[in-house]
Parts: sequence; C-alpha cells; structure tokens
Amino acid sequence: MYRFIVVTLISALTACSFSMDYYHSPNFNSSLNRFQHPDGDPSNKKPSELFAMMREFSKRKYDQFEHNGFPVEISEQNEISTFLDSVMWIGQSTILLNYKNLTVLTDPQFSNRASPLFFGGPKRVTPTPFKIGDLPNIDVVLISHNHYDHLDRSSIKDLVKHQPSIKFMVPLGLAQTLYKWGAVDVTELDWWQAVKFQEIEIQATPVKHWSSRSLFDRNKSLWAGWMIKWDDFSFYFAGDSGYSGDFKETAKRLGSPTLAAIPIGAYEPRHLMKDAHMHPEEAVKAFEDLQAKYGVAIHWGTFKLTTERMDEPPERLLQSLKNQRIPYDKFRALSHGEKWDAPFAKKM
Repeated sequence: MYRFIVVTLISALTACSFSMDYYHSPNFNSSLNRFQHPDGDPSNKKPSELFAMMREFSKRKYDQFEHNGFPVEISEQNEISTFLDSVMWIGQSTILLNYKNLTVLTDPQFSNRASPLFFGGPKRVTPTPFKIGDLPNIDVVLISHNHYDHLDRSSIKDLVKHQPSIKFMVPLGLAQTLYKWGAVDVTELDWWQAVKFQEIEIQATPVKHWSSRSLFDRNKSLWAGWMIKWDDFSFYFAGDSGYSGDFKETAKRLGSPTLAAIPIGAYEPRHLMKDAHMHPEEAVKAFEDLQAKYGVAIHWGTFKLTTERMDEPPERLLQSLKNQRIPYDKFRALSHGEKWDAPFAKKM
C-alpha cells in the first residue's frame, strides 16, 4: 500500500485521464464508474489511514534484506534458450514457464524501480537473474493488473522490441495502454472469459484486488488471476490478491491446477493490507482451496513494499505448511532465478 500512496502522489504530475465504456461487464459499477470486486474496494482508504501507513513505513525497523537483497541463481544463456518443461521465479510476480514448447511470462517487471519515475518509488533490492534480451521466445504474456510492480512500461517496451509477435493477455481496460507501448497482439478479457491459443485455453479469473497508476484512474481497469490449460497440465497465476472465496470458486469452475503461483508478501500493517494482500497462512489456505498439486510463492523479496521483514514471508510459509501437514516441497518459495522441474514430471 505504501508504494502506491507514494506512486499516486508522484504520478499526479504525469497522469493522463481517459474514458472507457465497460458497462457491459458485471464487474463494472456504473454508479461509481469503476470496476469493483463483490467484496468491496480494498483501496477505499481514508486519508488518515494512508498517512498512518506512510508514518509506520518511515519508522520501520532495520531490514538487512532491504539493503542487501537475496541471493540470485544466475542461468547461463544456453540454459535459458533451452528452457523446457520447467518454471522459474524471476522476481516479484514475474514467472517464466514452459510446457510442451509453449512459453509463458507473467507480470514482467525487470526495472530498477516499481514507479513512474526513475528517482523515486520502491527500488529493486534483488537483481534480476538475466536481462529481457536473454529471454527465450515468449508465446504469451499474462498481465494481472496495472500496479507498477506488475505492469512496467520499460519492461513491456523492451519485450516488444526484442519479440514483437508476443501475445499479451490483459484484464479489461489495459489493451490501449499496451498498444501505446508498442504491443501489437493484445487480448482483453473479463473474469471467466476464455480464449483458445494454439493448443491451450486461457481464462481470466476473479481475485480480490484493485488497480491504479495515478490519482485519476482508480479501478478504471480490471485486475485478474489467470488459468492456462493444456490437455494434461494447468497453471494458475493469482497475480496479486487478498484472500477471498474466489480460489474455491475457480477450482469449482475450472478444476484444480497442476501448478499455482500464489502471492505471499506485502501484508503488514495487517489492518491496512489484509483486503488486498494475503499473508503466508492465507496463501496456504488459497493453495488448499485451489486443491493445487504444486504451488510457487510470488510477490516477495524483490521490492521493499510494506513493513514486515523481507525474509519473513518464506519463513512463515514453511511454518504454515508444517502446521497444515503439507510437504514443504509441494509449495515452494524459490530463490530468484531458481528453476523447478518437479511440477512437470511425467508421473503427474
């Protein structure tokens, strides 16, 4: 929340207003002229709450990982170019996944800041394991929403420069933004809408979050989770979400994923963050709701966004898995740049 308060105040100088007509969407509140989750708007905070958050963040305890970051597993170029039947956590919510020669990238964020400005806003504390130009051929990019740590302008422009034929899948309201940045193949979907691409089905799913890149566009675009289905494998990407009944509903409608990418960080102070971000115990509950075979933790250890220690989310994840008697190798917090092949084993 803190980084969005800062970014919102900064971006007021650089924002542009626009109008959209999504009255056809059941998730669009026509009286408020914005999208809304059935459980309400997690971003609807009083000014006093926002300033309290900024004050708490400014008084946060020393966190060595905020200054030193985490270890990064660096891949050689030949390992990246031959990346097959595996998943890699690049950082934040950026996942590289390949199955049956189709490669997916989620929420590409390779910049040094999650901000509209190069000199302000949350700074990357753990470097990326490689540059965008080193990526293998990407077939599909999934975008969960427009917050700066998930939708990064320079990363998108760099991707399009190197690979202009990438197919982008975005929630309602984001296509024009990506077209403006140079993308040529963009598909917008509402929650539960699906499209076929090659041999897979891609479907947008509801999650409890919000959207904004300035003072003037709060919830003017939708946010989403994503389910990708092959004939014998499925991948669920939660993007960014507070805990809600959406995970059970997704499993009920679409089946349980083989692998789920679930956020575990940026959850303190709890009274301000609980509606928008899950803590690790809720992430484990979401994993169980989805009945996923495997889980990979995202949204931690890359940018200092909230007041908990940056190494706390994976510690609490391990303890929660132990408490729920779930094997630790079923839901993993990977190192930055670490590959994981187990979810793709033929026995699955």
